Amino acid sequence: MQRVCFLLKVREDRLAEYREHHAAVWPEMLDALSATGWHNYSLFLREDGLLVGYLETEDFAAAQEAMAATDVNARWQAEMADFFEALDGTRPDEAMRPLTEVFHLA
Repeated sequence: MQRVCFLLKVREDRLAEYREHHAAVWPEMLDALSATGWHNYSLFLREDGLLVGYLETEDFAAAQEAMAATDVNARWQAEMADFFEALDGTRPDEAMRPLTEVFHLA
């Protein structure tokens, strides 16, 4: 199982709204994430907008590709895009760059 951690930056003026969206993630989005191999998925948000994502999956590239092929993901990414800084024209899910794990205590 791969452990994947990534960082994104939420606009400080949109933090409350971002939290609201994630308090009520669409059921079909949750189903799609589970069906495409996203497990133990968490998002952590700091007050300055730093977003830390963590998930476990068998194959992150395959899980991303499978999600990208779903209609619900296209709708969710379009809805979320304006919440983030520095996407440079990419969707939020395309901007996820896994961090290199340097230590793990099992």
